[in-house]
Amino acid sequence: MKIVVVAALVSLAVMAGAAAIIGLATAGLTYDSIEKIPHRRVGLLLGCSRMLSGGRANLFFAHRVEAAAELFRARKVDYLLVSGDNRRKEYNEAGDMREALIKAGVPAERIYCDYAGLRTLDSVIRAREVFCQDEITVISQRFHNERAIFIGMHNGIDAIGYNAADVDAYNSFRTRCREQLARVRTVLDVCLLSTAPRFGGEKIEIGVQAPVLSNSY
Repeated sequence: MKIVVVAALVSLAVMAGAAAIIGLATAGLTYDSIEKIPHRRVGLLLGCSRMLSGGRANLFFAHRVEAAAELFRARKVDYLLVSGDNRRKEYNEAGDMREALIKAGVPAERIYCDYAGLRTLDSVIRAREVFCQDEITVISQRFHNERAIFIGMHNGIDAIGYNAADVDAYNSFRTRCREQLARVRTVLDVCLLSTAPRFGGEKIEIGVQAPVLSNSY
């Protein structure tokens, strides 16, 4: 029993430490105000599923798309890079977000998709290595933005974040729990393991080359 208690306490301490490291490192780099956030040429919209397993609409998806469209309309970004998971033919986070952005009034030619954003780490690092961006505005909820910015800091990317509206505690409980583990993994990935994205790819210069509309990794 004592071993279990000690293991639980150590786990909590590790999660609290990782959360503190990321929170302190990224303090002041996320914005809630459309008026105050500086202009960046490219906004990186982090993908998630359109629908939840029970068939309900995913509020994280809706709020992120709304925030990205708001940034574009306010001319705080010129292009949007949508990065998400597309490992299965029937599941396409980037494609779904692109479609939603077009419905929200963002011109199709201003939207680039990264279909190999399997993890936040992949999305952020590929924004530099594949899409040639070393300065970006990350678009997601605050907790997710902080983790993405932290990854960028350790990979030569000057990143700030625009915070999409949050999701209530009832509908975000599981996501919040996963986030604590994700922060531990992120600190290990960038500070100790130097983890690289799973996929590389030919370079695509945003605003120079046309967007690729199908899986390209």
